Amino acid sequence: MAAVDDTQALWLEYRKSRDQGVRDRLILTYAPLVKFVAGRVGASLPAHVDEQDLVSYGLLGLIGAIERFDPEREIKFETFAMARIRGAIIDELRSLDWVPRSVRTRAREIERAIAALEKELMRAPTDEEIARKLGVSGDELEESLHEIARSSIAALDELWSPSGSGDQIALIDTIEDESGPDPEFSLEQTEVKEALAEAISELPEREKLVVTLYYYEELTLREIGEVLGVTESRVSQLHTKAILRLKAHLSGVQRQPSEA
Repeated sequence: MAAVDDTQALWLEYRKSRDQGVRDRLILTYAPLVKFVAGRVGASLPAHVDEQDLVSYGLLGLIGAIERFDPEREIKFETFAMARIRGAIIDELRSLDWVPRSVRTRAREIERAIAALEKELMRAPTDEEIARKLGVSGDELEESLHEIARSSIAALDELWSPSGSGDQIALIDTIEDESGPDPEFSLEQTEVKEALAEAISELPEREKLVVTLYYYEELTLREIGEVLGVTESRVSQLHTKAILRLKAHLSGVQRQPSEA
């Protein structure tokens, strides 16, 4: 309890003085958040990406969050900060452009194929239908998914702006946010939550299970593999496929309600 009171006192002091020394004490207080977010983002990245680099990128997001946070708003600082820490990490990775252009292009092609098939079929397309739409074999589709999973930030950590303007929010935050509503973002949050919940509910069962275990239960890909009795590589492919389906659904595809 004393630690909570000390943190509240720091916020009060920083709001009044904007003193850099007080800000630095807040940075130290919330530094574990950066380590946590960097670990979560790093879990879906290639092994050569150094987690300490991610932590460095994330610290910039934490500093920005501390400077921008308004305690009067009905949102926990942790929720506010984690979105900005994650965003800072992903922005820096994008600026480095370490994902091969061919992989980005292939991911977009698969996304567009899924979106077109969903609109046409009014349901989630099978792997065979996706492969046929792309004009490739099933094995070639699996290899593409493997490449995307190995080198792309295929995750709900991606930022998305449902209205096309204003602050972007990470899709994962629509799952993790347990705080009260933030009036400024409540409409966007509600829109994303509803769209994401619908998209997840329509995923094929194994992909839905992977998303649930990874984002809701916070299991690692290796742990999910143990639950499903498959390799970590296979789980990574299922995860990538699920995320491409979700992103296709959220990209603006409008579908009529299916007959119940």
